Amino acid sequence: MTTPRVADDFVPATAAELQRFVAENAAGSRERLCPVGGRTALHYGTGHPPCKRVDLRDLSKVIDYPARDMTVTVEAGIRIAALQKLLATERQQLPIDIAQSERATLGGALATNTNGPRRFGAGTFRDYVIGITALTGDGTLFHGGGRVVKNVAGYDVCKLLVGSRGALAIVTQVTLKLRPLPETMAWWWFAFDTFPEVENVLERLLTSATRPSAIELLNPSAAKMIGTAARLTLPSNGPVLAIAVEGTAREVDWQLEALRKEIVPFGVQQLEVLRDVAATSLLDTLTEFPVCADDPLTFQANLRPSQCVAFAEEAARLGVAVQCHAGNGLVIGQLPEETATLAQATALLNPLRQQAQAAEGNLQILHCDEEWKAGLPMCGDAEPAWPLMDRVKRQLDPQGLLNPFPFVTHDRREP
Repeated sequence: MTTPRVADDFVPATAAELQRFVAENAAGSRERLCPVGGRTALHYGTGHPPCKRVDLRDLSKVIDYPARDMTVTVEAGIRIAALQKLLATERQQLPIDIAQSERATLGGALATNTNGPRRFGAGTFRDYVIGITALTGDGTLFHGGGRVVKNVAGYDVCKLLVGSRGALAIVTQVTLKLRPLPETMAWWWFAFDTFPEVENVLERLLTSATRPSAIELLNPSAAKMIGTAARLTLPSNGPVLAIAVEGTAREVDWQLEALRKEIVPFGVQQLEVLRDVAATSLLDTLTEFPVCADDPLTFQANLRPSQCVAFAEEAARLGVAVQCHAGNGLVIGQLPEETATLAQATALLNPLRQQAQAAEGNLQILHCDEEWKAGLPMCGDAEPAWPLMDRVKRQLDPQGLLNPFPFVTHDRREP
């Protein structure tokens, strides 16, 4: 699906045209510039002051693809689905699961540090970005890293820009290291009666002989939603652990059997193994869970992995559907469709927010009704790192010409 252009956006055809525009803006009108790609994450945060959007989707060239080196250099506007299709011709992949991949661009996914179920086994963008080219707010072009996996030591600007939401620089080009495509993938869907049984299994997995690529904990509401969306008939009356393994057919078969032996004694009530099309459908559905359009509010909580089960149980008590990346402590939640007012949303969120804080975590809103934003913790509760992030923003963008961090004061520009 193609997102329509907006008439007032600046749409550069080349990186050189973009650099000229940014430099002229800094020397002239000094409008605030907000880089955008597929526009899949514009609803994040509290809202922004008026800005000139810079649409990077035409910067989508493949600069270099030395497949034998297992790296690729591309412009930031390339769509994730198009990039994965290119890599698949060489049996390679960027093993990061990104929702709405037909729309999402590499630059946008990198700027929001988007990831999904396979984060447990594969990591995040910070593990794969080895080179980056970007523009500061005054149009200065700079580079970080390089086009080889082992490059010169120094300050890792690549990691700084991952997750920066376009607040520090406009990313124009990225070099990624890649992984081989696995021969096959399969899932175990383990259904339990109680959450304590799941807790025992997660502890057992710490010493498992297997190497799962994903460990997803779903409370009953989420399990039902996932099964329906994936068009799979799966047990969902209690909490569910969905565990993925990848590799050669022989490796996958061995891991599936090992997991069955390790986990079934802990109280599994029902189990299903998913392969081939069913396995792909489940992965796709789990990846798309954060962007379910019919739900009134979607949130993300970050916790210690050891606190995921308790959080999922509390969410189940409240009727909130949650998907926990149980190996990482990242939780995605959907409020029930019946939530019609801000007061109802707040009543459901407050216990979960308090539980996240008690576990030294946080809870932020990914998507909600525009009118609710002023009364919700859109960016989570204040954290000690926020002043440091503000200082970084001031140093790299002293005129305040680029998209601000949602929690950084908007007016930082010099007179």
